[in-house]
Amino acid sequence: MIRHRFSAEDFHKMAEAGILGEDDRVELIRGEVVELSPPSKRHMAALKRLMHALFPLQQAKKALLQVQDPLRLFPDTEPQPDLALLAYRDDFYQERVPEAKDALLVVEVAETSLDHDLKVKLPLYAKAGVPEVWVVDLVREKVHVFRRPQGEAYGEERALEDGELSVLGLKVPVKEVLL
Repeated sequence: MIRHRFSAEDFHKMAEAGILGEDDRVELIRGEVVELSPPSKRHMAALKRLMHALFPLQQAKKALLQVQDPLRLFPDTEPQPDLALLAYRDDFYQERVPEAKDALLVVEVAETSLDHDLKVKLPLYAKAGVPEVWVVDLVREKVHVFRRPQGEAYGEERALEDGELSVLGLKVPVKEVLL
């Protein structure tokens, strides 16, 4: 099998040239363009609930919400997490793609992608230093919370079926995310 490796810059040039369409659901993982499966209705609803719950942080200019847009982790890795909570900037990152250092929280919503999210993407987020990751497991109805990145893993991991999630002082009921 022949594989072609790309940098994030190559990836963006392919999009600018029309090789990758604006509606293509792809991300760059370790230099490879990976196709994402289309989200289910339940996935879309969970993401909307998360956006609704976290929006007060954007209104208060504590953070910016980014939904299914690129987050540059490394020169050859630019996943598109379902949701990223970024450090607030008045220019809304108009001049550059947000990077791992800008991420306060990354959220992946998993219905069919749990294995990929936990085994492929989570180690990349940890290695890049993303301080907190939530993986919303819609099948088992729990939210996996990862904190304190250490190498390619996280030093703290919890799986919540109820209770509250907390970010930047905002409390989000787990049940509200999993409905």
